[in-house]
Amino acid sequence: MKIHHESFLTDFASMSRNGATPGGGVDRQAATAADGQNRNWFRGLAEGYGFSVHYDNVGNQFSLLELSPGAPWIAVGSHLDSQPLAGRFDGAYGVLAGAHAALRVRETMQDNDPAKFNIVVVNWFNEEGCRFKPSMMGSAVYTGKLPASQVLETTDSHGVSVREALESIGTIGDFKIEVAAYVEIHIEQGRSMEDQGLEIGLVESTWGANKYEFIVHGEQAHTGATIIADRQDALLGASALVVAAREVALEHSTEEHMVITSCGEFTVFPNSPVVVASRVNLLVDLRSTDAEVLAAADVDLRSRVKLIEKLANVSIERGAEHIWDAKAYDQAGLKLAADAAQSLGLRHGVVRTLAGHDSTNMKDIVPTIMLFVPSVEGISHNERELTHDKDMLAGLDLLAEVLHRVVQGQFVPANELLTTASGRSQ
Repeated sequence: MKIHHESFLTDFASMSRNGATPGGGVDRQAATAADGQNRNWFRGLAEGYGFSVHYDNVGNQFSLLELSPGAPWIAVGSHLDSQPLAGRFDGAYGVLAGAHAALRVRETMQDNDPAKFNIVVVNWFNEEGCRFKPSMMGSAVYTGKLPASQVLETTDSHGVSVREALESIGTIGDFKIEVAAYVEIHIEQGRSMEDQGLEIGLVESTWGANKYEFIVHGEQAHTGATIIADRQDALLGASALVVAAREVALEHSTEEHMVITSCGEFTVFPNSPVVVASRVNLLVDLRSTDAEVLAAADVDLRSRVKLIEKLANVSIERGAEHIWDAKAYDQAGLKLAADAAQSLGLRHGVVRTLAGHDSTNMKDIVPTIMLFVPSVEGISHNERELTHDKDMLAGLDLLAEVLHRVVQGQFVPANELLTTASGRSQ
């Protein structure tokens, strides 16, 4: 076990040098040169460990470890892309842990107890959604929620398309694979586990989330020469929308169900010190554990938009949206993970995820298990993001145990699948 742990930590340190930032984090936005460097690094690592590596038509990276020729596939993974000036752990920990857990499963399988499933480690493309929108893009295409053609033509702020970006780093292909189940481990990105003294979080459900792009339209004017009564200030309207979102969160949160709202991106045009803004593009998202509470908060925000248009003498256009419901993960998977944690003597408890993950999409098409390890002080999307080595290793141990049970057929019985061919690469 010590050798396994040392090997993982060595690989994690090596991976963390790809796209490293001066503040101790990483900047590996989707399909940038740094992301490409890290993807190629992971490909070399995986192939060195005996995986075969392939890419699909939107850049999802699949590393296949065949345990039983002809058997269907179980997927484990997360994402290697990051936010700007982000932490080393978000997403990347889950991909690397998936590879190392798969290797440990291969070592523990006996000739008289052959695996009923093979394992594919997945690095989903553009989970973060900062360079290309929306987030969880690669898994959305895989699960049929977004068409690949639309994704490939999506552009970043400089007009570079997903297709062009993936071709520039050489990580686009035509590989296809079907999987019977999915497992993901991730840092919590919150402090509930740390507050409860948990080593492992068993994720029972997602929060619901409504994410909107807004475009506030005003009229460009001189900031000194244009009197207030004549202004159509897009920046004023956008600022009021940000404040309104916070007020909605405060007014709709209850003791049972919290509402969280935020504005994570704000682009002002023409962004000059002597010009009244003509346009502001911003993103606003609302999240809650309860569908009715979220719906009420959403209605309230929309009503405030109309008031803001009058206040600032602007028009507000709602653009693209990205929505997912509060939904439970597979209960059999939750029990399997709890039993595995108990067998390893790990302090575990049931948690919910505020953030979106690729498992948010995968759970809608296959039985899915989602696991968390603690985040120090809940800090995430920040260079100071930290998960202690002991917690990463505890998560790795659990992931290996969970995967071992899954490939033995304890989660999805192989004989219940319509055909083993459904899991073969095409």
